[in-house]
Formats: sequence, structure tokens, C-alpha cells
Amino acid sequence: MSAALVDLEGLKFSWGAKETLIDLPRWQVQAGEQLLISGPSGCGKSTLLALIAGIMVAPKGSVKLLGVDLASLTAAHRDRFRADHIGIVFQQFNLIPYLSALDNMVLACRLSSRRSQSFSTVNSMRDAARKLANDLDLDAKAIARPVTQLSIGQQQRVAAVRALLGEPELLLADEPSSALDAKRESQLIDLLTRQCRRQGTALILVSHHQALEKHVDRHWRMSL
Repeated sequence: MSAALVDLEGLKFSWGAKETLIDLPRWQVQAGEQLLISGPSGCGKSTLLALIAGIMVAPKGSVKLLGVDLASLTAAHRDRFRADHIGIVFQQFNLIPYLSALDNMVLACRLSSRRSQSFSTVNSMRDAARKLANDLDLDAKAIARPVTQLSIGQQQRVAAVRALLGEPELLLADEPSSALDAKRESQLIDLLTRQCRRQGTALILVSHHQALEKHVDRHWRMSL
């Protein structure tokens, strides 16, 4: 049996002297698997994603991605490893305000030597971003504008395209549809799950909407 894509062992995390927020003796996600994580506010869903991404490091236990213990890497190497292997849709989007929507979409991919290898030229990368954007109702005029001129819902879709581009092994999506209406939420989740299956990318989706479990392979509920 091949090793899990994400492998957490003996993981414990708490904020300061507070009661332990996350306590996972063993927790895994397989390559290509799609997982929904739900639970009440404050139960640690976003914290868990940050630990998996190596944005935060737990004082106890290990977080392995592709067999690499993230705590064994320097902060700079974790950043590079994350850029090469993980696409992320943050709640706050983390878009660059002075760039166009299209330039935001391709930025993470251009900064990764591994993900940029999926494209023969920068123009082919931009064409792929345009196609994904079009699937999400973002036309050429919209993505040519500065990202600050787009609605919150449009910015959320820009962040989704940025995360998918370049076929990362893992996509982390933290409430990716929270700013969208029901129609566009369905479009976004359909795109994320369909595109992840096409390219073999594992998906960890955090959402309060438990109904989204119909889109994924497995639903894991966290509690306080």
C-alpha cells in the first residue's frame, strides 16, 4: 500500500495555555481523495489547514506531505515546498491588489518551478487560467481589470483559479464559496471537484455547508 499524501501522527495543538484544540493520534488523506471538513466555529478547521500547509508548525506530533516531515524544513524551504505542491484558497483570498485578476491567477504558478513546468510558455499558462476563469463566469474583460475592481465573489473565484493552476498534488480550500450565491457556489464546488479529479489533485475542503458532502469522497466532522 502506498504512503498517504497527507499523514498526521500524534498531532496536538493549542493556543497558549488553553485546552488542546487539535488532538489527532493518526489522520490521513490519500492521493486524489476529496474530503470535506465541517464543524462549529472555533473547532480548529482553519488551524488544521494551516498546519497541513506548513504555515504553522505544531509543537507535538508530525505533519508529513508526500513523505516529507514539514517540521524538518526551514521556514524558507516550507514556503518553497508549499508553492510547489499545494494550492490554497484562503478565506481572505490573499490577492495582490495592484495586479490584474489574470496576473493574480498565474502568480503562484509562475513562482513555482514545478507547477510552471505544466506549461510550455507563459502565454499557455495564461490561456489555461482564462479557460478556468471562463468556467466560473469570469469573462476576459473582468480578469483584465485590477483585482480590487472586482466584487468579493469574483475575487473568490480568482483565488480558486490561482489555486488550481499548475496541477498541485493538494488543494486546500477554506470556506471557498462563502461569498457566493447558491448558483455560483455550486459552479465553484463543481469546478474544484471536477478539476481536482481530472488532474489527480487531492482536495481538503473546509465548509459550514454539510450539504457539500455530496460532492466529495468523505466527510469528517470536527467538534469543540
